[in-house]
Parts: sequence; C-alpha cells; structure tokens
Amino acid sequence: MVEAQTWTTRRMSNPRLDTSTTDQVLDIPPTPPGELRNSFGSNPNNLSPTLLTALIISSWYLSNIGVLLLNKYLLSFYGYRFPIFLTMLHMLSCAAYSYASINFLELVPLQHIHSKKQFLKIFALSAIFCFSVVCGNTSLRYLPVSFNQAIGATTPFFTAIFAFLITCKKETGEVYLALLPVVFGIVVASNSEPLFHLFGFLVCVGSTAGRALKSVVQGILLTSEAEKLHSMNLLLYMAPLAAMILLPFTLYIEGNVLALTIEKAKAHECFDAAGVGECQGGGGGGGFGFDLQESGDGYGNGRVRNHHNGGGALQ
Repeated sequence: MVEAQTWTTRRMSNPRLDTSTTDQVLDIPPTPPGELRNSFGSNPNNLSPTLLTALIISSWYLSNIGVLLLNKYLLSFYGYRFPIFLTMLHMLSCAAYSYASINFLELVPLQHIHSKKQFLKIFALSAIFCFSVVCGNTSLRYLPVSFNQAIGATTPFFTAIFAFLITCKKETGEVYLALLPVVFGIVVASNSEPLFHLFGFLVCVGSTAGRALKSVVQGILLTSEAEKLHSMNLLLYMAPLAAMILLPFTLYIEGNVLALTIEKAKAHECFDAAGVGECQGGGGGGGFGFDLQESGDGYGNGRVRNHHNGGGALQ
C-alpha cells in the first residue's frame, strides 16, 4: 500500500514550508521617511533650524572676511604677485577639506559621477569656477576689500540677466526694480572711490559675472535627478579639476612660482603663517563648508535670491 504524499513531503526542497522546523524571523528595520532619507545629514545634532541657520551664516561671514583679508595681505601688501598659483592652492585645499568632510566626518554621503556626460558638465562648471576665482583674487591687487565686496553685491543682478539671456526666464518686476539701486550705488561708488583702478574694476566685475554665470549654467547642466549633486560633493569634484586647469596657466604666466614661494616662506616666517591661514580659512570654511550659499538648495539648484555673495566662499 502506497503512502499518500503530504504537502510537506512533496515540497521538501523548500524547508520553509515544513511546519516541523522553526522559522527564523528576520528583524527588518522600517524604511525611513523621505524627509529623513533626503536630509543628507544636514542636521545631525537635531539643532533647531533657526540656530543652525545662524551658525552657518556666522561661519560663512567669518570665513569670508578671513580669506579676503589674507588674500589682500598676500597680493597687495606683502607683494605676492601670483594670484593664479594662490587660487590653485585654494582649490587644492578645498578638495582636501571636502574629502575629509565626506569620507571621514561623514557630514554628507559620497555621491559618484555616473557618466562621461556628467563629468563633462562638471568640467565646464570648473572652468567657469576658475575664471571667477582668478579674477576675484587678481582684483584684490588693485582694489580695496570694501570696494571689492561692494561690486560683489551686484551678483544677483548678473544672475537675473544671465538667466534671462540663457534660459529666457523672467523675474518679477519687483525683483528688477530692487536690483537697480544696487547697480546705481556701484556706479556712484566707482566715481567717488579714491583708490579706483580700471583694470582691477574690470576683473572684479568679471569675477562677479562669472559667479552668476556658474549659477545659471549649474542649474541648466545638472537638472536631472540622477545628475544632481550635493554642493559639498560638487565641490569635491570641481576643485581638483579647477586646480588641473590652473596648473598650466600658472607655469606659463607666473613661471617657477613654487620655488619663489618656498624662498619667500624661508625668508619670512609671517608669510608662511599667512599661507597656512589662507589654506585653512579659505579652503575650509569659505571654500566648501558653506558653499550652500552658492549652490542654492544644496543640490545644484541656484536661485537669484541666494547669490548675494561677496566672493568669500569662492575667492
């Protein structure tokens, strides 16, 4: 007499259907909500939004002032006539601080470049980035810091102009009317500035326009969800590319600048201290930590209202 097959004997190949064995229960953690998954560690200590914003703005202002004064001291008072090499050092320090913040401090998750097309877009942004920062540092040789910052206040005006010319995006009439007094004030200040220098004024305007152009181009190039990068990740990739772009220019225009820099550092201890301060202040606080002021919402979406940037984060 043949024994009838049971469900268990017919499906012995799948032990989970055997009721005689003890099932293992896996403790699967719940999926976090979208707000938490997209926060990218922006508030790890659960600080209040008001306090966090105040800390970010205060740190950005301090780093802004510090890097501008150090640049002015090195380029104008100390006689360090190598703005391109100084900018390249700045870019390298930005890359180092960004790498440490992402990979060691884990302030934000690391994002990778997924395609050649995305890499070329970031390379284009790096070229505009180089132009803006080099022009800003060069202008400090000829203009006082206060006048340099006054010209930088016209960044929203250039952003609105470039957005209209490139994307045909129009702002409201109130926005354009609010920007006109800023431009008129720069015209008045330029006419009455005792230390006005035409070349310094032109390169400073070029730096301001470059920042605005980068904002608009960044919004165009990195539009898809797959290509959007957090501002700290974007700076991590842009800064080394910018340094590589600047290297041939500094070797061709400024010569053997590295040997001259080492010679000055050996002859003057204060120069060495100022150079270290430049890398730490400019590359650390101004260069990457608060580059959100330049990137808008932190994912490459620049906005006109976020570009009242005197250049501290980028110069």
